[in-house]
Amino acid sequence: MRKPLAMAMALTMAASLVLAGCSSSSSTESTDSSSDTAESTDSGSSSGGGSSLQLLNGKPEIDTQLQELASKYQEETGNSIEIMTIGGTETASSKLKELKQADEMPDIFFAEAKDFATWEGELEDMTGWDWTEDTSAEYVDSEMGTIGFPYNTEACGLAYNKNILDEAGVDPASLTSPDAYKEAFETIDSKKDDLGLTAVVAYAANANNIGWSTGTHIFGQYLDAGLEPTDRTYIDLLNDGGQLDADRFTKFGEFIGMLNQYSDDALRVDGTYDDQVLGFASGKYAFMTNGSWTGATLTGDDSDAYEAAGSFECGFAPYAFEDGINTILNGGTNYWTVYSSGNVDGAKDFLNWFIGDTAQQIMVEEAGFISPFEDCAFESTDPFAAAVTEWLADGKFSAYHTMEKKDGLNDATSVVFQEYAKGDIATAEEFTEEVQKVCTDYYAN
Repeated sequence: MRKPLAMAMALTMAASLVLAGCSSSSSTESTDSSSDTAESTDSGSSSGGGSSLQLLNGKPEIDTQLQELASKYQEETGNSIEIMTIGGTETASSKLKELKQADEMPDIFFAEAKDFATWEGELEDMTGWDWTEDTSAEYVDSEMGTIGFPYNTEACGLAYNKNILDEAGVDPASLTSPDAYKEAFETIDSKKDDLGLTAVVAYAANANNIGWSTGTHIFGQYLDAGLEPTDRTYIDLLNDGGQLDADRFTKFGEFIGMLNQYSDDALRVDGTYDDQVLGFASGKYAFMTNGSWTGATLTGDDSDAYEAAGSFECGFAPYAFEDGINTILNGGTNYWTVYSSGNVDGAKDFLNWFIGDTAQQIMVEEAGFISPFEDCAFESTDPFAAAVTEWLADGKFSAYHTMEKKDGLNDATSVVFQEYAKGDIATAEEFTEEVQKVCTDYYAN
């Protein structure tokens, strides 16, 4: 094993990389649906006059929809809200620090779970607001109360092309154990040429290109797969000095090793998010290690390839690295939060209005979001929406506690995923030892 080198690389990555969110697509100025990377651009007010309410949006890909929503809000209520969108190279957290120093804080702003501690004592507790009665996806802190408004929900499992699975005779409902996956992968691999596949799995693990995926969403499967949404066992263990459950993580490592074995060598070692999603959209892979946010790319930038591949039905299977795991991860990966020294009453009115039909239609049908609100009457045309809705309706989902790790840990661990993918780490046991060392050292600093 190359432990000293891996540790050095991990710490270097942690110092130099910024989590880009859920994609690093080069086709747009924004990153992806969980992006907090930013270049501040004041998108303008929803009205010609001054606005008494301001929202800092950390998702530039939905700026157009939010501007429309702001216009509708003024039209229906007489109230105005200014949308200030972040996009490009500056992080949302750094922009908020600038605004704080200038005493120009927005009333509502974008935050990930890891950001909330930074604003302790300055966030409004939204417990009891009307919208909280219509969702279970809000972020609740044991001391600060309800501080995260879930304007979107995202899901993450092992994405699959149902057409390919049907042709291969694989029932995705059977994929609830490592043995079932082994049999399915072997079957699909044996029919790879007939199915027109490059490989069974589209898995990319280059730390520079897609470390946000391995270090955040895939690592998050270890933390939560198969658990009840309220079960914090493994995130609390991790945040207590960087501890891992060695037995569970080794089983997880064995599953990652199987992904290594049945993936495309070039994609796994050097591929980008764009390469991964385009290959899946083109029907070159039966499975893909990414989440529901990729649906917008299938029907957007990669729509020609997706249509040429038959606009196939998409679904999610669980990361069943232990027998009986049968959940996907689902929840808010980022939130809107309310500045307690701002226009709290205005923020309350807006957020309570946001769960109504006008806003939800824009966010679901135009932005392609999967609504976290139970009374939402609209259904997204996103290729993964129907599958996610079915998982949620069946109550088969776990939480997204991966966003609560120590800031930057995802970058450090992504280097270990990369070494495992390249073959520099040979076994699940070595993978576990290396990740444990990185986590321990990272939490100690």
